[in-house]
Formats: sequence, structure tokens, C-alpha cells
Amino acid sequence: MAVNAKKIAVYVLVVFALYVIITDPAKAADYVQIGFEGISDAAKAVGEFMTWIAGGAK
Repeated sequence: MAVNAKKIAVYVLVVFALYVIITDPAKAADYVQIGFEGISDAAKAVGEFMTWIAGGAK
């Protein structure tokens, strides 16, 4: 049952992404930019945390 729910969720996400790309490419580009900024912020936070740990957690 969980596999079917996962497949349905992925299908809905793909359909939504294609719909947004086709109907409003500028908005789709904004979504991609927001996603990359989020990934960048998360990677920066992990890097700062690891630096803090390597520095003796002071």
C-alpha cells in the first residue's frame, strides 16, 4: 500500500511540475531558484556546523 501511495505522490508532483513549466516558465524558474537557494543554505549550515565541531565545539 505504501508503494502505491509513493507512486501516486511522485506522479502528482511530476504532473504539477510539467504543468507549471508549460503554463508559466518564469514562475517555474523562480521555483528552481528557490530550491537551489535552499540547498545552498543547508549546505552552508552543515559546513559551518562541521567547522564548529572540528574546532573543538567552542
